[in-house]
Amino acid sequence: QAELVESGGGLVQPGGSLTLSCAASGVDFSANTMAWYRQFPGSQRALVAAAGKYGSASYADSVKGRFIISRDNAKNTLFLYMSDLQTADTVVYYCNIKPFTEAFWGQGTRVTVSS
Repeated sequence: QAELVESGGGLVQPGGSLTLSCAASGVDFSANTMAWYRQFPGSQRALVAAAGKYGSASYADSVKGRFIISRDNAKNTLFLYMSDLQTADTVVYYCNIKPFTEAFWGQGTRVTVSS
């Protein structure tokens, strides 16, 4: 049974940084593109960043230049380094494969950017 557990969220001031982690089990981690998503109230989950199985990275325009996605295939762990955080980044972040599988959604980790 697949399980994706996100962690690392919290409260940070505008301009600050955080690193999110996603520990995967029951997923063929190294064979899949892994991604971070976020969901604003009233909207569907949106792709934030994706890391291909060979290391390629892609980003939503809104986070390009501020966020860095990385992965450790040996540890089945996905990361998202977020810098220059803005209040608009306040939301719950989730990891999943790309394209996502509905059954893989975890609880997410909440990021709050506030002074």
